[in-house]
Amino acid sequence: MRNIKLEIEYDGAAYCGWQIQNYQPSIQKTIEAALRKILQEKVKLIASGRTDAGVHALFQVANFTTGSAIPAEKLQRALNAVLPDDIVITRAKEAGLDFHSRFSARSKAYQYLILNQRYPSAFLRNRAYFYPYPLSIQLMRQAARYLQGRHDFRSFCASHSGAKNTIKKIKKISVSTIRYPLYAKRYRLIAVEIEADGFLYNMARNIVGTLLEVGRKKIGSGSLKKILLTKDRSSAGPTAPANGLYLIRVNY
Repeated sequence: MRNIKLEIEYDGAAYCGWQIQNYQPSIQKTIEAALRKILQEKVKLIASGRTDAGVHALFQVANFTTGSAIPAEKLQRALNAVLPDDIVITRAKEAGLDFHSRFSARSKAYQYLILNQRYPSAFLRNRAYFYPYPLSIQLMRQAARYLQGRHDFRSFCASHSGAKNTIKKIKKISVSTIRYPLYAKRYRLIAVEIEADGFLYNMARNIVGTLLEVGRKKIGSGSLKKILLTKDRSSAGPTAPANGLYLIRVNY
């Protein structure tokens, strides 16, 4: 028996998320179907984490066990030949039998992109959150500092998640401005990057939604400490839309 590790890139716009959900198209279901076609056996993919509907990944990791002797590099090429264009296997390799995409991970990093200008983009509509209001990057950075470290992030967890342990450690959080070049245009984007030892359901999007409220001066930058202490989802800002969120890194 072999344990195969896949590194995966995908545009999540057309999918209900990573996890299989009834008859809706999902990333997991699509890749498992491709593997079944190639390997002529049923396999179950284990991912580093589940991304929600509309969320993208530049670096998702998944593994599965198989009795097939097909070399990993050949399997990568075969998968890319049958998968839809919005899912790409960037690497396939053999891993030890003790490797587990989720439980072996030490940390994960997400990046959220905000299109901060007066008008939307026809090209970035599924890849960044259009936010036309003036924002103070300085205030957003000040607020983000309160979230770094180990805290109870219950205030930033979806109220219906049912998570028992809401304590996570944010290892790094940053707010930066970038220019995205597309042909002759350069779009103004704000990037919020968060690396943590784990994420609660909607945690990254709820943090971004709250930082946007700070940037608009609807919430004081110093209020983030108080919001953490309340352990109440209603005290934080709204959930930012899924289309701006990317899983960019999984560290092992």
